[in-house]
Amino acid sequence: MEKIKVYGTRWCGDTIRALRILDERKIQYEWVDINQSKEGAALVIQTNHGYRSVPTIFFPDGTILVEPTNHQLNEKLDALLHRN
Repeated sequence: MEKIKVYGTRWCGDTIRALRILDERKIQYEWVDINQSKEGAALVIQTNHGYRSVPTIFFPDGTILVEPTNHQLNEKLDALLHRN
C-alpha cells in the first residue's frame, strides 16, 4: 500500500490520537507538521476551505479524512487493508 499522508500538529489531541492508531496498527505513513511546513499548512488550509483542521489525512485511494473519530479511521484502514 502506498503511504498515507498525515498533516497535523504535535500539540493537537486529535492528531496524537490518529497517529497512535496508525502506530498501533503498524501502518506506515508520512508525517507533516503544519507548524514546520508552509507547504503542508497551505495544503491543509486549501483542502479545508480556509481552516487549519487537523489531522487531515490523505489516503492512497484519493480519499481524505479530516478530524476522524477512532471508528472512522479504523473503518477506513480496514477497508484499505482488505482491498490490497
